[in-house]
Amino acid sequence: MDKTREFITHIKKSYQTKGDFIHLGAAMQNGKTYADAAVKIPLKTMNRHGLIAGATGTGKSKTLQILAENLSQKGVPVLLMDVKGDLSGIAKESSGEAFLHERHEKLGFPFEKAKSPVEFLTISEQDGVRLRATVSEFGPILLSRILDATPTQEGVLAVIFKYCDDNQLPLLDLKDLRKMLQYVTNEGRENIEEDYGRISKASTGALLRKIVALEQQGASRFFGERSFEVQDLTRKDQNGNGFVNIMRLTDIQDKPKLFSTFMLSLLAEIYNTFPEEGDSDKPKLVLFIDEAHLIFKEASDALQDQIESIVKLIRSKGVGLYFVTQNPTDVPSEVLGQLGLKIQHALRAFTAKDRKAIKLTAENYPISAYYDTKNELTSLGIGEALVSALDEKGRPSALAATILRAPMSRMDVLTEGELEELIASSKLKAKYSEDIDRESAYELLNKKIEEATAREGKEKAAAEAEKLKKVSKTTSRTSKKSKGALLKVLTSAAFIRGVMGVLNKLLK
Repeated sequence: MDKTREFITHIKKSYQTKGDFIHLGAAMQNGKTYADAAVKIPLKTMNRHGLIAGATGTGKSKTLQILAENLSQKGVPVLLMDVKGDLSGIAKESSGEAFLHERHEKLGFPFEKAKSPVEFLTISEQDGVRLRATVSEFGPILLSRILDATPTQEGVLAVIFKYCDDNQLPLLDLKDLRKMLQYVTNEGRENIEEDYGRISKASTGALLRKIVALEQQGASRFFGERSFEVQDLTRKDQNGNGFVNIMRLTDIQDKPKLFSTFMLSLLAEIYNTFPEEGDSDKPKLVLFIDEAHLIFKEASDALQDQIESIVKLIRSKGVGLYFVTQNPTDVPSEVLGQLGLKIQHALRAFTAKDRKAIKLTAENYPISAYYDTKNELTSLGIGEALVSALDEKGRPSALAATILRAPMSRMDVLTEGELEELIASSKLKAKYSEDIDRESAYELLNKKIEEATAREGKEKAAAEAEKLKKVSKTTSRTSKKSKGALLKVLTSAAFIRGVMGVLNKLLK
């Protein structure tokens, strides 16, 4: 009994908070739940980033849903990356089945039904609010990271961006960039090299191929206007609840380059746009990145470095990042080291590789006198997780095996009709759905090339006319000379005597 009381006191002391918080659930030990040992996450620490990990079917998506809807109720807007398409139910209240109430009886607080204000976003062919960004907004450095460009190729991109700035050639979409690369390789080569230095054809050719590869993953739909304004992610409804912005990504699982391109662009735009927040009572925005391994899959070292830098810096803007993945090893160790909240669902030990991953995962958690972490990782049930957080002073809390609360919203997806109705009622859809294709580098360069071709044609025609004129004059002079010489011969005394002599012979 004393040990039980000691355990409860240990958890309560570690997770107590004076400010606002999210009630995540209650701690358990040896299969028993202790409602007195509440696991609460201070709201002010939610911008310290986090991880939700675990094997398939252990409840990661529901944990994400719990955090998102509770943040929304606290007035914190959320952005969810919905790769599997199973998060749309957050827009509707739970049906309130009996087992949900029974679960909350164990936790010591009643089950409540609630829905969140939702906005559906898209970067692909799925319906929703279109998110775009221009090539110019990326800039040469960020674009080089995405294209995995060599230093020489990065230099070529820098020259192209500089030339476009100097000559008022807007780079809006990928066709603008392709046209510029073709232009500097062919028609404009001499003109550009005169002011900006030599440009290698091999480099421009390699960049063109990389852009084509990016286009094949659907990036053409992402680059262009109208650019998405990241402030639209921070909206609240009339009740003060933060909007849950759901990015529909079910059709880009096989397009990791597009996914990482979008994420890096979004994070960079948020970092460059949002003001410094300091140590506020709650985050300004929280992002949940489901299937987070897609960001790092096939990413170059340079791209990973860029992501790691933004993860470290974006916290000061009041933004929290939460990676959701099957195994913590999917996320680079440099990123894992920046995460304050870790919610680890069960892992499965089917292979030697699995057992090694479990051992490494266990070592990432605080040493506990109440849990054998390695064994706990394989014995957790659905909706249960090991939790390690930060207290209000930023200190790591105690490890707590936790039975998590149930989502207040629907745990199933919306019907097609419900989804269409919500998308149709969106105030942002009309703002971003229009395709804008204003005059940019592509059109201006085509016009420039046409004018140069026409000018070259006129110059060539004039040169041909002048050549013909010279030939005509030469022919005329030659003709006059020939006529003069012939007349001179015909009127000469020798010619006349010769003719007369012939005639005399004929008459005889």
